[in-house]
Amino acid sequence: MTLSPSSGVGRLISLNVGRSEPNPAKDTGGTGIGKRPVDHPVTVRRPGPKRTGLHSGVVGDFIGDIQHHGGDDQALYAYAVEDYAWWSAELSRDLAPGLFGENLTTEGLDLYNAVIGDRWQVGDQVVLETTFGRIPCSTFQHRMAEPRWIKRFAASNRTGAYLRILQEGEVAPGARIEVIERPSHGLTIAEAFDIYMHNTQHLSRLLVADALPPQMRADIEKRVAG
Repeated sequence: MTLSPSSGVGRLISLNVGRSEPNPAKDTGGTGIGKRPVDHPVTVRRPGPKRTGLHSGVVGDFIGDIQHHGGDDQALYAYAVEDYAWWSAELSRDLAPGLFGENLTTEGLDLYNAVIGDRWQVGDQVVLETTFGRIPCSTFQHRMAEPRWIKRFAASNRTGAYLRILQEGEVAPGARIEVIERPSHGLTIAEAFDIYMHNTQHLSRLLVADALPPQMRADIEKRVAG
């Protein structure tokens, strides 16, 4: 079944989990970016604080760089197969689900135009909330082996979505995903990322989104206040 990206209903076409592997790009003791599809349900739960909690929201998933990744506001990472198709055309290569290190590879959801604070019902149990886009790092650069990958990924604004877990439970491959709530402020992940990375004179616009990670909000408020 092919789903329309404008419908607000999609499905989980790949559920990806990463184990610890050496990280040649960073001195972090390992990386879990090499996520691979699983064919069974997994439990998702709030991981707690970024540096001192359980790190990933997926039981059995590894995060190495706990300074920059994981925690409640980045409990899960989702990337859309439609955006993979865009990159496949740009890079002239096939891109398999999980290559970008996402836990959830989605079909039918327009993540480029997703709004910060969108709430997703995933399967029967789990409710997630979008928080921000993915800021690329050297580990991602090394994995992709593409020239100037960090700058290219950031310039595209096709960042995927980080998610916090509002309701815990089990998620299975093929699960239905529905956008059950959308904030009225209309600030999309792509717009917010573009402002944060490239057009900082408009940073105050980001403060309309209550779902922003609290640490990011505090930093933006400080910068806006001068």
